[in-house]
Parts: sequence; C-alpha cells; structure tokens
Amino acid sequence: MAIGTQQDSDDMMSEINMIPFIDVMLVLLIIFIITVPVIKHAVNIELPQASMEKVQDKPDNIRLAVDAEGVYFWNDQRVDDADFATRLQAAAAQEPQPELHIRGDKAVRYERVAQAMATAQRSGVRKIGFITEPAP
Repeated sequence: MAIGTQQDSDDMMSEINMIPFIDVMLVLLIIFIITVPVIKHAVNIELPQASMEKVQDKPDNIRLAVDAEGVYFWNDQRVDDADFATRLQAAAAQEPQPELHIRGDKAVRYERVAQAMATAQRSGVRKIGFITEPAP
C-alpha cells in the first residue's frame, strides 16, 4: 500500500517503510525480556578444584585397589568382602583416622567401587579419596 496522492502515482517511492522493521524489533525485545530471567535462574554450586600435585602417601593411609574382576586389594594384599568390612571398622576406630585411597581399574563395574564406598561409610571412615592417572 503506497502512501501518497493519486497525482504522483507514476513516481517511484523513495522512502523505506519502517513499520515491519519496528514490528520485528518489538517482538525480539519481548522475547529477550521473557527469556533473560529464565537464563539467570541456575543452580548455584561450587565445583571442586583439581590439582596436578602428587599425593604423598603416608604410611598409615589405606590403599584399596579394585581390579578388573572386582577383587579388593588392601595395601596390595588380596582381601575378601567380609574381611574388608572388619578391617575398615578397625581402621575407623584408630585415632587419627587413616585416609582410604581407592584406585579402581577402568574396566571394573562401578557397582564394586560403590560397594566399597558404602562399606567404608557404614564402618565410619570419614576420609575417602580416589587415585587416578593424569591424562597424557
């Protein structure tokens, strides 16, 4: 729809129609007003900081290894599940309490590592750490 009189209908209109641009800008403004508060509502968590320092093994730390078959090794000695629980209870009773360092094979089922953690928690062990290899 051209704006003008009938007399200059043969002349070319040299003005840009700004109404569609204004409509688009208003729609975008409304969308941004609605979405910005949604973006800011996030769960505030404090992520742990990883360090590349080598952990110094103290002699009283417990090194628990879980091999690919799910067998537990207490300080490089094979141990069955029942003996594992009694050893953890004895370690939890010590003062100061030793740290439990868990090294799990990457092929082991997560269930075996979770069972070791649950047994340690039930026994009263308060300090549990995971030993990993740094990526090359």
